[in-house]
Amino acid sequence: MAAHTNNFPKLHNAAWPGVVGKGSPGAEPFIELDTMLDMTAAAEVDGVKFDGVDLFLFDPHVSIDATDDQLKELADKVTSRNLKVGTIVAPVWGGTNGGSAFGPEAERKQFVEQVRKACRIGNKLRDMGVRPYGVVRIDSAGSAEAWLNDPEGNQKLAADTFRRAGTVAADHGEKLAAEGEICWGGMHSWRRMVQLLEMTDRPGVVGFQADMAHTLLYMLGYNAPEDRIVAENFEWKDITTFDRAYRQLTDALRPWTIDFHVAQNDATVKGSGDHDKTGKHCMANDPNGKLDIPYRAGFWMRDGYNQPLRKYQHICWDGCMFPNEVMFKPQTWNDILGAMIAVRDAHGWRE
Repeated sequence: MAAHTNNFPKLHNAAWPGVVGKGSPGAEPFIELDTMLDMTAAAEVDGVKFDGVDLFLFDPHVSIDATDDQLKELADKVTSRNLKVGTIVAPVWGGTNGGSAFGPEAERKQFVEQVRKACRIGNKLRDMGVRPYGVVRIDSAGSAEAWLNDPEGNQKLAADTFRRAGTVAADHGEKLAAEGEICWGGMHSWRRMVQLLEMTDRPGVVGFQADMAHTLLYMLGYNAPEDRIVAENFEWKDITTFDRAYRQLTDALRPWTIDFHVAQNDATVKGSGDHDKTGKHCMANDPNGKLDIPYRAGFWMRDGYNQPLRKYQHICWDGCMFPNEVMFKPQTWNDILGAMIAVRDAHGWRE
């Protein structure tokens, strides 16, 4: 059995792959939260297990309008499996309850209200002792296509909405992390993502959530060819060029990053169900994966002088849109946990 001395950051599994891209017409069915918790708790590599889960505040997993009694039941479910809760995802998207951060005022108010509800849940879970760390995740909740109708005007609206949401979060003692993903307007390129955070101007309150799968596509300029970092004929085996481009990307976004997802990507753009046109999450050991996971994680977890940052109390694996058949295999979660352990061995610390 290998010796793994580091115990920080804590290792989490995301529960939302049981929900995202699932349950809509033509898509695979949801996987219940209890099942996701069981599969997470069962994984073990070299005597190391997952420390916790990150949660999507969305039915059928966790209702954004959950009562205190329901949240107590949730906390009991998590603790009974010797897990903790970390980051929670606010359902800010459209429909009757959410709305675009650069949409009409009524939608923007709904966006902020969803953040308020998420912060309330986060506070309750902290009070129950099950959530010692973590942030509230948001997106702009509007498409890149809609954003392009008025780039500068829409960016100002999104920044204003993020500021208002940030005030709500600060009042609750929470932080907001905007997940950089090419499908969300104003966040669809690395340069626009930095611009949005700068315009929001709430450092320490509104930051960035870096997902290794999604951010890789920033290099390729999907939805923003003007912000492409590598040439169209870029060869992934050219590590020198890869390193230079990845350093440019991470140097720009790392200072804003407050939440970090370990993931693999094959550099294709596809999704499933109602969560389409996004970065393809792959298995940790996918032969088509373009990321040397422990090595590339270091670009996010160490500063420009290669010193460990120690600013992430936990890191999370994101496996959105894995087929259900894959997720029901225990080896899937052991492979993922093994990749997470390798990241912590390389860039973590002991307390």
